Amino acid sequence: MLDDSLLDDQSRLTDADREGLLRAAARAGAQVRATAEAADELGVDRVFAERPRALVLVTRPGVGGAIAGVVTALLGTRCPVPVVVADDVPTWVGALDVVLAHTEDPGDVLMAESVDRAARRGARVLLTAEPDGPVAASAAQHALLIPPRVPVPQGFGFARGFAAWLTALKSLRLLDVDVQAVADELDREAERCHPMHESFVNPAKTLALRVAERTPLLWGLDDLATAVAAHGAGVLATYAGVVSDVAGYPQALTRSVLHRRAVRGTSGADLFADPDDEHDGLVRVLLVAARRGPQADFARRVAMETLSGADVFEPAEEVSGGEAVCAALLALRFELAALYLGLAAGTLGGPGLYAPAV
Repeated sequence: MLDDSLLDDQSRLTDADREGLLRAAARAGAQVRATAEAADELGVDRVFAERPRALVLVTRPGVGGAIAGVVTALLGTRCPVPVVVADDVPTWVGALDVVLAHTEDPGDVLMAESVDRAARRGARVLLTAEPDGPVAASAAQHALLIPPRVPVPQGFGFARGFAAWLTALKSLRLLDVDVQAVADELDREAERCHPMHESFVNPAKTLALRVAERTPLLWGLDDLATAVAAHGAGVLATYAGVVSDVAGYPQALTRSVLHRRAVRGTSGADLFADPDDEHDGLVRVLLVAARRGPQADFARRVAMETLSGADVFEPAEEVSGGEAVCAALLALRFELAALYLGLAAGTLGGPGLYAPAV
């Protein structure tokens, strides 16, 4: 049972969050800033000064896949070098290539073997991982290792990995991004979503309540938004046990039965319907938007023609700094919303710990 009153009771909310997960998520800006400082100390600008033959993004279980998805979308189809996303370093990797890798499992043997193989073949490797264990050992004297400087529990490494990869890509002149602007906006988002702010002014709490007891349909209006939505689906499943559908809106149109349910659910025709009579289950459509400009506006108009009552999940107009900033902000909001929902539903902090009295 969802106890939505918990979200606006800061004392109970703090007590429920016994592991300090909200505080950990709010450190995203600090993670970005500390990672950028570590990259500067390691000489990332110097090591990654020349563009590679190919860029390889190595992902392992955890948030690495989400980071790779967002980065790939930011690079886009006009990236001047091939981009390969894999869970293992390809056999053809050599001295002309760059490998970016992220893992939160210090004992990940496959990652350790991948890093070691790439480095021995002369590839330039940047790795974000714990400072101890087989993965860290594989990077010794061969790769640049950025360990976490801001302590957070496992699962909260998106900001750190994202910042490290952005730093390397900026040095390679593949992305023009202000990493400090990303950190500053994440700090502002953490403030906007602070537990002391009530649900009607707290965007993460608002999002949590909107998707509560619904199946979220996270449909991206652009490729970057779809990549961020995939991260959102991951954290909603991890912290709130919520199963979501993720797709770009053109792909969602091909899911005919689900799309018809979405149209019914956003039409307002069932405003006074009894939820118990909904045999198909209730859905909540979130049209996720990360890019701006005429093409983004057109995509929104097309989607809203059939889904007029859908929620549009996007950064506020005053948010500046580019697409990487917008993507990082939305990713953090998804994380905080998932935590708030998990705490209110009892999936975090102990089942039914603060269930309302009967």
